[in-house]
Parts: sequence; C-alpha cells; structure tokens
Amino acid sequence: MRRSGGGRAPPRRGGGGAAGRLHRPGRPEPEPRLGLEVDSGPSSVQVIDALPVAVAVLAADDTVVLANRSAVELGVVRGNRLLVAELRRLASDVRRSREAQEVEVEPARGRLVRLPDAVRVRVVPVGDAEGHVALLVEDVTEARRVEAVRRDFVANVSHELKTPVGAMSLLAEAMLDASEDPTAVRRFAGRLQHEAGRLARLVQELIDLSRLQGADPLPEQELVPVDKVVAEAVDRTRTAATARGIEIVRGGERGLTVCGSESQLVTAVGNLIENAVHYSPESTRVAVAVRSREGAVEVSVTDQGMGIADKDLERVFERFYRADPARSRATGGTGLGLAIVKHVATNHGGEVSVWSVEGSGSTFTLRLPPSGAATEEEGP
Repeated sequence: MRRSGGGRAPPRRGGGGAAGRLHRPGRPEPEPRLGLEVDSGPSSVQVIDALPVAVAVLAADDTVVLANRSAVELGVVRGNRLLVAELRRLASDVRRSREAQEVEVEPARGRLVRLPDAVRVRVVPVGDAEGHVALLVEDVTEARRVEAVRRDFVANVSHELKTPVGAMSLLAEAMLDASEDPTAVRRFAGRLQHEAGRLARLVQELIDLSRLQGADPLPEQELVPVDKVVAEAVDRTRTAATARGIEIVRGGERGLTVCGSESQLVTAVGNLIENAVHYSPESTRVAVAVRSREGAVEVSVTDQGMGIADKDLERVFERFYRADPARSRATGGTGLGLAIVKHVATNHGGEVSVWSVEGSGSTFTLRLPPSGAATEEEGP
C-alpha cells in the first residue's frame, strides 16, 4: 500500500508519520473515525490495502497521508497528491461542515491521467482539529453504462410494442366503420392478423432474449448434429422464402457436431436465414454452408441482398438496431433476431460475424467450438 512520509513531518499536520500510520506514537492525536475501530498495527494497513474500494486519507493541506493500492490503480492518487480536483473540493467542504458527504462525480479528463468516467465518493472527517478527511472512492462507470443500456432497452421495447398495438387499434376501428363492406372487412382483418403476428413474434423474441441472458442459459448440454440444426432452420423459413421466390441451398461438410442446446442453435441459424430472406430481392438465392475451419465449426449464411453500409456493420447485432428501418418494418422484423444470434453464440463459447459490401449481399457466419473441444472443457 502506498504511504506518504518517510521524511520530516510538517508541523501540526499529523499525517506524515513513519510506517504509514494515521498518527505517530507519543503524539496526542485523535483516532480516525472511519466507521470502525482502526488501530495502527500492520493488520489494519493490510486490511485497508486489500479493499476493492479506493481509500485515501488527506491532511489539512490536501496532502495524501495514506492510500491503498486501489486508490493508486484507480488513478485518483499519485505520490502524495490527490489528482482529482473535484475530490479536493469535496474534502474542503467536509472540513468546513464537519459532516460526511456522499456523491457521484464525473472527473475532468486529463491528457496525462486516466480516470474513470464516473466515481461514487464518500468523504468523512477523521480528526477533531487537524483537518484530516478520509475518501472512499468507487468506480461506477460500468454501473452507469448498464443502467443506460437498461433504460434504452425499456424505451425501445415500449416503442416497439406501441407500434403494432396502435396499428391493431386503428384497424379494429376501421373494421367497425366498414362493417357493411365485406371486402374492406377482409382487407382490414388481414392487416390485423399481420400486426398480431408481429406482436406475437416480438413478445416471443423478448422472452427468448431474456432466457439467453439469464443465469442458466444452457439448461441441457448435448451433442448436436449440425446437419439437423441446418435442416430444421431451413424448414422453418422455407414458406417465407417460397412466397418470394427465393431458393435456399445447402452446401459444405456433413456429419459435424457441436455441444450445446439444439433448440437455441436452431433459433440462431433460423434467424440468420430468415434475415437473409427478408433482405434479399425476390427470385434470388440464399446459401447455407457448413465447414470445419481452424478448430471451429462454421455455419455461414449468404444472401444476394442490398448489403450493409460500413457504418452499420458494428451495430447490426445490437437490440432493435435496424440498418434499414423502413425495409425491416415492411417485412415485419422486430430488430431482435441478430441480437439473439449473438447471445446464442456467446453462450456456446462461439461468436458471430458479418461480411458485407453494399450492393453485393452479406455473409453472416456463426462460429462454434466443435463437440470434442466442448467435451474437453467440461471434463473433470
């Protein structure tokens, strides 16, 4: 643990003593009040140094008289200096008020110091007259990011649910107004059925995504024949492909196996094929290829569609992200299919990638460990 001192202590500061102690033997300084009784022995120093939260004690002139390893690693302390100006201001406020404060701070970015985007800090007075304060600093950058993702997800879900529900409400009103016109009623009923199907798919995919992100995403591990996965995935999308005159062809190696959940893998490959069918022009071809390459089993789905712009390639696997929103809504897409593929790949120890050129189609590749590799990892 980093400790200041080792030389001559400034008069009346009380914090620059030897051996990193908060007070020097023989001097009538009050014990620090850190919420628990802390003695000056090495065990207390070791305990403070082991804390995952950054701890620093400042003297009245803002000199750091004690800091643990986390404070140095977090970037708030260097030598005997506290590097974050916002924390020094908080320390001054606590000295004046003699009352503890707990706030979240966004440290100013510096060229020479790498600091977290956001920290939660608690500042506590630890001396009656000497002006010592203790700071407990925790990096909350990741917590803020997760909270932002959660808010965005809830907002997106609300928006996506509102669209088909609103459409169904309007169509129901239109059917009532056109109750004496059988042709109009049939037309509105068809549209109502389409929106109801879209709503059902959205709800089901939200359920699937929630399960994939749960604590036990793979309840049953089994040897899964890749040929069976591809055959079932193709069969699920054949009706939609036939309706648009799109041919689905299967090629590559046969007899490969992976270890995991057959239902999840069928969902992932089916989503890739369905995505290819939706974004392909009519009377074209979608190719599904399987091969063993560099110690992994790859399932690639290639379409002859419009392709994906470079700016969208890194985001196509995000939830509710659509490279072409108008086209996706026209085909009834939910914006969750590729996000589900990504989670299935991650849960199976694999990955999914995309290659695309605008105007030349796209190739999505699901890469999974072979059954032998998965079996070895699960062995004793």
